[in-house]
Amino acid sequence: MDNFIVSARKYRPATFHTVVGQMHITSTLQNAIKNKHLAQAFLFCGPRGVGKTTCARILAKTINCFKPTAATEACDQCESCVSFNNGQSMNVHELDAASNNSVDDIRSLVDQVRFAPQLGQYKVYIIDEVHMLSTAAFNAFLKTLEEPPAHAIFILATTEKHKIIPTILSRCQIFDFNRIQIDDIAKHLAFIAQSENISAEMDGLHIIAQKADGALRDALSMFDQIVSFAGNSITYKAVIDNLNILDYDYYFKVTDFILEENISECLLLFNEVLNNGFDGHNFINGLAEHYRNLLVSQDNTTLQLLEVGNNIREKYKEQSKKCSLHFLINGLNTLNTADYKYKVSKNQRLLVELSLMQMCTVQLLKNSQVAEKKNDSIEQSSVPKLASPAISPLPINASSVSEPKPENLAIPAQNIEVKPKQAPAIPSFSINSFTKAKPEEASKTGSETVVSVKSESPKAEFTQEQLELSWKKFADKMNALGKLNFYSTLTSHKPQKKDNFQLEFTLDNKVQEEEVNREKLELLGHLRRELNNMEIQLSTTINKNESEKRPYTNVEKFKHMLAINPAIETLRKQLDLEV
Repeated sequence: MDNFIVSARKYRPATFHTVVGQMHITSTLQNAIKNKHLAQAFLFCGPRGVGKTTCARILAKTINCFKPTAATEACDQCESCVSFNNGQSMNVHELDAASNNSVDDIRSLVDQVRFAPQLGQYKVYIIDEVHMLSTAAFNAFLKTLEEPPAHAIFILATTEKHKIIPTILSRCQIFDFNRIQIDDIAKHLAFIAQSENISAEMDGLHIIAQKADGALRDALSMFDQIVSFAGNSITYKAVIDNLNILDYDYYFKVTDFILEENISECLLLFNEVLNNGFDGHNFINGLAEHYRNLLVSQDNTTLQLLEVGNNIREKYKEQSKKCSLHFLINGLNTLNTADYKYKVSKNQRLLVELSLMQMCTVQLLKNSQVAEKKNDSIEQSSVPKLASPAISPLPINASSVSEPKPENLAIPAQNIEVKPKQAPAIPSFSINSFTKAKPEEASKTGSETVVSVKSESPKAEFTQEQLELSWKKFADKMNALGKLNFYSTLTSHKPQKKDNFQLEFTLDNKVQEEEVNREKLELLGHLRRELNNMEIQLSTTINKNESEKRPYTNVEKFKHMLAINPAIETLRKQLDLEV
């Protein structure tokens, strides 16, 4: 029986050209080799499975090749390349810092550095997971890393660059490896499937690539697992069954039900998801990702952000035409809130079901808001406009009418009057307010006519009981808004009605008076609307007797306690406390 070799080892890149998704790294290294600008210390950092150690081995192999190609690749035929491929090269030393992280391990490596290579030009030392070295080991390595022999090259690899001390970072050329793109992983998996005579659906390979989260090694491991499960035919169904992933069809169905405002079907579908063994949190996150994909599918310029197979892409484009922008953004906001609250919720299933119900009723809520706006606009349009003043018609001779000049137009703060110089002339009038108005007097003289219009403000009478009821209503509103201190101030005493619609409110101290003054405009506006009286005024007074006997601030409370029990001062000094 032949020994099985996993795809991550069998198809491990052997040249710079075959490295997947790290073109910015490989091209830089090739140019450095070609131009003989090779540094003596490199730091390769990035997530797992993106090719850090692979690039380090390719670099070590290429710089010792006797006959590199024109594209700056190893020839794979010279003695150095053959010994490297067979794992017998004496010029490449690999150290796993995760298990060899002591000072003695680094000292042993430093002792080997002084010996020149027997075959080739360079000795390359690859230290993997270098962030696992102890601080003492880093310090023992500093001098050699800064001034190594001409034949020594160090390549450090790590997944956690932030754990490496700055003195090490400053001595290395740093290369940041990116997560490999989903399309690049899917294409590489398709190449491997073709090489192994395996038929594979691109939609299934895209699912593997998404699940790998940018790590090619993880994608190859999942690929081998699915081949063992499904044989030589990898289908989309086989991938989602083996990797325990929710099918896209669930999200397309639930979105259709939400568009139809069918709450019952949404709840039944979510119950089916739970019965299949999936977690409600995964369903919420998957549905949020689905809504995001629908959002980017509405515009051709953002369609490239959709990282799915071609068949799934067409489904997204078709369903996105049914969804409005308001529908998608509201849904994303609801799902994001559910995701945030899921872990702290005691009834997680109810949280997800409530979110689905809210999303189903988004159109209903929008229609109700539109109806409210229409009602508001109707109410505003029903407010009577400024009545035109009644002006008696006068005989006007066109030849005798002279247009008033701007300098003769006096515009006082309260009244606007326009008076023509000669008579007969165009009658002028003054307007005192843009509220309801009626012509009160019209006086005529030999040379001019003046019509004055005065405003009428509502001045409805009200009782003390009506005042207290309106006052309590405003206090309850402040309590609902979370302004508890102001609510306490409003309910501490009752306002008193005085003559000429003057209100007097008694307070206990200056702090309460400042609170009332801050909210005075809003309070007056509420009272005037509720009592239909625009001449209501509010004044505040402080009850000195009450403020003297009731402590309010922390200092006053402490002095009050101290007067009752003087031993509190001794306790404060012993514990070194401050008021």
